[in-house]
Amino acid sequence: MKKTIISLSLAMILGVSACDKRLDIEPRQSVDAATALASEQDIESALIGAYGVLGGTGGGLADAELYGTNLLLLPDLLAADSYVEWRGSFASYREVTSRQMLATNAEAQRTWITAYQVINVANNILGSLDKVSNPDRKTEVEGEARFLRGIMYFELVRLFSLPWGATAANSQPGVPLVLRATLTQEQAAETKARNTVAEVYAQVIDDLTKAKDAMPEDNGLRANRFAALAFLSRVYLQQSDYAKALAAANEVIESGNYQLNNDVTTVFRNKNTDESVFEIQENTQNNPGTSNDGLTTFYASIPAGGAAVGRGDVQVLNAFVESYATTDKRRTELFYIGVKGNGTRYYSGKWADFYANIPVIRLSEMLLTRAECNLRLASTTGATPAEDLNTVRTRAGLAPIAAPTLADVLKERTQELAFEGQRIHDIKRTKGKTGTLNWDDPKLVMPIPKREIDANNQLVQNAGY
Repeated sequence: MKKTIISLSLAMILGVSACDKRLDIEPRQSVDAATALASEQDIESALIGAYGVLGGTGGGLADAELYGTNLLLLPDLLAADSYVEWRGSFASYREVTSRQMLATNAEAQRTWITAYQVINVANNILGSLDKVSNPDRKTEVEGEARFLRGIMYFELVRLFSLPWGATAANSQPGVPLVLRATLTQEQAAETKARNTVAEVYAQVIDDLTKAKDAMPEDNGLRANRFAALAFLSRVYLQQSDYAKALAAANEVIESGNYQLNNDVTTVFRNKNTDESVFEIQENTQNNPGTSNDGLTTFYASIPAGGAAVGRGDVQVLNAFVESYATTDKRRTELFYIGVKGNGTRYYSGKWADFYANIPVIRLSEMLLTRAECNLRLASTTGATPAEDLNTVRTRAGLAPIAAPTLADVLKERTQELAFEGQRIHDIKRTKGKTGTLNWDDPKLVMPIPKREIDANNQLVQNAGY
């Protein structure tokens, strides 16, 4: 059974606040946080609810601040040069694309708030593990909570801090590490400074390492050992720790649990395919939205009975489409001329169904990570770089490359993982550029939300805001 994430409404999670589409932030549902997780069933409900927030329920409790939209869309817009153009009406996304954000930017604020909501739920679960009577289940629950906390801190530190490697000791400000539940008003009023980037990465690795050791290989519809390993591979790759990134990716691949689909479109048109290592499940009741949020809302521009599916806000630039070979199936099957723009603009075909699942990590990423790391280390762990690279290329209908270079692998990664939230992070880790901006330019870092700065005098704002 594929490992997916259930997008369910958050029914009982310790006084959670939720955001509407922009800045009207009010409590929607709450219970007494000190007694919220009084039983094992409460813990299970909180855990399921936290998974739901990752994808966005579309029901008012949480929209699409995390993997439902922003954790994939914002990295695309931050590195829009020669890639995409924002043509929508939301000023908050336009600010991100132009790298002219204000400290009041709505996307920075709602992403920060919702990520910390998930972290607080995970902390509350970890603080209530004594309610779980079965030792094996207790271990699994701890693993899932650590997984959720670890991936949220990873996403936060990549978006809101200067990248790994920007200083010699990575002592640049990261994000505040909160590792216990906030259960009372007094605790909520406590202020905390930003931990260093090095400290945040150490916590992420600790959480994900413990998660992969605690979670089972088969966890039904929730994250499992291999999802934690896949995220660990991402973390190590971001740190340029190629040996560890290689080992984690190789374990996912060698598990035999995942296989590439035959066609490049299958993973985006069908739910829970063999290619997905970590996938968010959506349906007609639970999704990030169909008008003001959601990947399909922003990326799609498809004819539909005189109207259109999607707002067509994210136009793919011709230069990027033309960087693919004319015979590449990803070019012929995953790009199209949309309704918006009088039939002259390209759009991504990956996000074309409001209720489709959202693959967060796919096997093809792990193959390209293994190929890159083996090339950098002059090793052949699991396979040669050519074998892994050509597995991805062959599926796309391209001729194999007998002796690939690092540039070949990085180009393949850019094309294979386009519009899946990796672009700015890959530019930063490879110390590249987007337009005229270098990988460590402060303009490529989101602002700490002004409301957080106003409430916490220990928080230091990022440069330029």
